[in-house]
Amino acid sequence: MIEVTQTGSGDPLEFEVAVTEGGTISRHSVTIAAGDYRRLAGGKAPDRLVEAAFRFLLDREPKESILRNFDLSLIETYFPEFESKLPDYFGRTG
Repeated sequence: MIEVTQTGSGDPLEFEVAVTEGGTISRHSVTIAAGDYRRLAGGKAPDRLVEAAFRFLLDREPKESILRNFDLSLIETYFPEFESKLPDYFGRTG
């Protein structure tokens, strides 16, 4: 399960994310610049964008491998396909 809580509404937007899986929880602090949000979200709410990004990451690595603090734009550094695959992850459920 992925729980996303928006903690800041400035630029960048700030979020706390808790990923529960296999009886354990990992916690993450995530930021996203307003321009990146507009480009990536496709009109979706900011928390839905962050949740979709975590679903993308969890398909590629265990929750323990996800950085504890990062900006969403960093994902594409590790996974160049992130932006093109992201729309597939909106609306998915855990």
